[in-house]
Amino acid sequence: MYVAVMGYGTVGSGVVEILSKNHDSIIKKSAQNDIQIKYILDRNEFPNDPNADKFIKDFNIILNDDDVKVVVETMGGVTPAFDFALACLNKGKSVVTSNKELVATKGLELLDAAKRNNANFLFEASVGGGIPIIRPISQCLAANEIEEISGILNGTTNFILGKMINDNMSFEDALKLAQDNGYAEKDPTADIEGFDACRKICILAALCFGKHVYPESIHTEGITKITLADIAYAQSFGSVVKLIANAKKLDNGKIYAIVSPAIVNKSSQLAGVDDVFNAVLIKGDATGDVVFYGKGAGKLPTASAVVADVIDCSNNLERRKDFGWDDYVEDYVIDHLDKELSLYVRAKTNDTGSALASIHNTFDKATILNRCDAPQDEIAFVTPIETERTLRQKLDSINDITPLSVIRVCDC
Repeated sequence: MYVAVMGYGTVGSGVVEILSKNHDSIIKKSAQNDIQIKYILDRNEFPNDPNADKFIKDFNIILNDDDVKVVVETMGGVTPAFDFALACLNKGKSVVTSNKELVATKGLELLDAAKRNNANFLFEASVGGGIPIIRPISQCLAANEIEEISGILNGTTNFILGKMINDNMSFEDALKLAQDNGYAEKDPTADIEGFDACRKICILAALCFGKHVYPESIHTEGITKITLADIAYAQSFGSVVKLIANAKKLDNGKIYAIVSPAIVNKSSQLAGVDDVFNAVLIKGDATGDVVFYGKGAGKLPTASAVVADVIDCSNNLERRKDFGWDDYVEDYVIDHLDKELSLYVRAKTNDTGSALASIHNTFDKATILNRCDAPQDEIAFVTPIETERTLRQKLDSINDITPLSVIRVCDC
C-alpha cells in the first residue's frame, strides 16, 4: 500500500521517520503486505534528506495516482489543506490529519465526503497529539452516554501557568521561557488566547455529543490577563489557575461549552497536571470519570498518533468506519452567561470597609480571600453559585469596587 504525506514540517517529518524506522512492526499490525511512502508534498527543497527522491510540488500527482490509497495531511491551516483533503476523499483515498483547525472548521464536510466515497477521514492526532483520545471515545467508551468533558488541552499555556504557580514567574517571563524552550511559537496568539484549546474542545464535543460545533460558537478567553496576584489568591483558596476547556451536555439536548482560565480546586485530577502535559477528563454515565494524560504535542508523539490512523486506514481499505457526527443545529451551544457557577473576583477599592459591606450585601455568603503583601486598596472574593449573567449584573451594581480580574471557578 502506498501513502503520500502532504507537509514536511515537524509532524510530517515525524510520520516519515516512524514509518521508516518502525516499518517491520507496523506491517505486522496492518492487513497490508507493505506500507510505503510514495510521495512527500512540500514547497521547500530537501536535497540532503534521505527521502529526497520522493519530494514533489504538484498535488495533482498524488490525486491522480490510483496506487496512493492513504494521504497524510500535516500542512496545517485550512487553505489549501481543506481543498486537498476534500479532493483526495472524492477520489476514494482515505485521509489522515493532525490538523485541529481543519477538523474543527471543516470536519463535517470532510466526514460527509468520506462517507459518500467509501473512504475514511481520521484525526486521532488533532486533539491530544500523542495522547489516545479520539479512538477511546468512539470505541472504548461507546457504551456510555458522555455527560461532560473537561480538559487542559494546550501544553504551552499549562507550562506558562505552571511557571507562574511554582516559580512565581510573571506571565511575560514565563511566555519568553516557553518560546526559548520551543514550547511556544514566535507568534503565540493561538495558544495564549485560547484558540488552540477551542478547536480541540470543538472536536471532542462533536464526537461525544453527536453534532458539529464551530469554534465561533464557543466563548473563548486566554491567559494573558492572569497575574501573580490571581495565582496567590487561588492558592489561598486551595486552588490553582488553569486554562480549562469544558463541554457539558444539558437536559434540554443543548450543550454548554467554553474555554477560559478557571480556578481549579487542588483535589481535582486536573489541578496536578503540570509542565507541557495535557489531560482530558471524560464523565461517562457508566464509567464515571476517566482521565487521559500525556504530552499533547511534539514531533514523535503526534506522529505516532498519525501513523496509528494510517494503520487503521490500511486495515479498512475496502470499507468505511462508522465514524463521525451530524450537522450543527442553530443555538445548539447555549449562551455561556446562562451557566450556574461561582466567580473569583479581584478588585480595587478606595474604602475596604465599605467594599466588604457591599460585597456581603450583594453576594450572600461570599468568601473573602487573602494573600501576603496585598496592597491596602485590593480586595478579592469568591461569589456563591448563580448564573454568570446574574453574578456579573450584581458585580456591576457594586459602586465601591473596580474589578481587576474575574475568573470562573471550575467544579471539574
